Amino acid sequence: MKKFIAGLAVFITVVSAGEAFAAGLCGACNYNCCPTVSCRPISCYTTCKVQRQTCYRTVYDRVCEPQQYTACRTVYDTVCEDVQETCYRTEYQQMVRTEKYTVQRPVFETSYREHRYTVRKPVFETSEQVRTYQVRRPVWETSQRQVQRVVCRPVTETIQRQVCRIVNRTVTETVNQTRCYTVMRPVTTYRKVRRDCGRWVCQPVTLPGRLVPRRVCDPCGRVRICMVRCPGITVQRRVWCPNIVEQSIPVTRYVPQVVQQSCPVQVCRVVPERIVENVPVQVTRMHREVVCESVPVRVCRWVTETKTEKIPVRTCKIVCEEKVCRIPVRTCKMVCEEKTREIPYCVAKQVPYTVTRKVTRCVPRQETYTCTRMVTKLVPRQVAYEVCKLVPVTVCSDPCGNTNGGCSSCQGSGNAHQSNRVAPSPKPPVPVPDNLENAN
Repeated sequence: MKKFIAGLAVFITVVSAGEAFAAGLCGACNYNCCPTVSCRPISCYTTCKVQRQTCYRTVYDRVCEPQQYTACRTVYDTVCEDVQETCYRTEYQQMVRTEKYTVQRPVFETSYREHRYTVRKPVFETSEQVRTYQVRRPVWETSQRQVQRVVCRPVTETIQRQVCRIVNRTVTETVNQTRCYTVMRPVTTYRKVRRDCGRWVCQPVTLPGRLVPRRVCDPCGRVRICMVRCPGITVQRRVWCPNIVEQSIPVTRYVPQVVQQSCPVQVCRVVPERIVENVPVQVTRMHREVVCESVPVRVCRWVTETKTEKIPVRTCKIVCEEKVCRIPVRTCKMVCEEKTREIPYCVAKQVPYTVTRKVTRCVPRQETYTCTRMVTKLVPRQVAYEVCKLVPVTVCSDPCGNTNGGCSSCQGSGNAHQSNRVAPSPKPPVPVPDNLENAN
């Protein structure tokens, strides 16, 4: 990079020196129309003028578009396997051992002793006592009495009566009923996507040769050094030719749609109906009659009587009496006795057994799924910009005061001295190919 900057500075210095030398030689290397007799000593100087130029460059905007791609992921399924294991359980076996021990057994003996005691015994005696008392006894007498009474006798008659009743009658009708249900209907639309399907093209580009100082004789016969450009070099440069193509991508989505269907339905309804019937009705009415009856009447009167009765009287007398009884006396005596008993005890031992249990393990498998990602795409567009550059201009003045040129024959043309420097051309934009866009 430093070598390039140093070479560029040397080149600019040589060009400036050539321009100044050309101005000092009366502009003979640029104005060939001036005759030899018209050239005379003049004063020239170099100035710069601003030249504006409108250029266009390509700017790429990044646009994100959804793109579906298929990827694989690992899904683990849980699988159960039977694994047999040997376990040990403790079993207890009951054993019996014999043990001798001494016990004391009670022995009971019964003896009797006499006991004398006095008791008082009641003695009952019965005697009769005569008692007189008066009583009143009812005496009943019966007589006949005539009694008249009104008797209501029921009389039953059968008549016809009209009875109205409401009867519910079932009527079956067929009615068309509209039923609505939702159906998912696929709708396919097309979406336009812009894609750059350009390609690289090799174009020949001519590079200008470098300026070399050479000795040249001007029309006045003087030798001067003039900067001469060497022949240019033609090289092949790769240029991207964009080709924007619009593609239609089908997009299918499901839209819910309500569908109506007419279905026949049997409807049962109850219709009230009035019916008039003749119903036989038994009517009972009461018929009044006067009946004479003989009613027996019972009359009661009280009669006084004197009665005598014997009442038994019981008398109690206490008599003392001596008695003898035998009282049993129980005596306990402890007797030692040797006995044998069996004592159970448990013995533990380990017994092996096989157990089958479920062991869970994960089995991987590959599953394909669809994902959507945003793909960045570069869309080119032209943007105008203005370039300002300084162009060197040589101005010469003669003693007569003319500043347009050094020769009178060239004043009418009005052409100023133009520098031999070639203005650098703007670099063409380097487009990004389509595969790089998709990679972003």
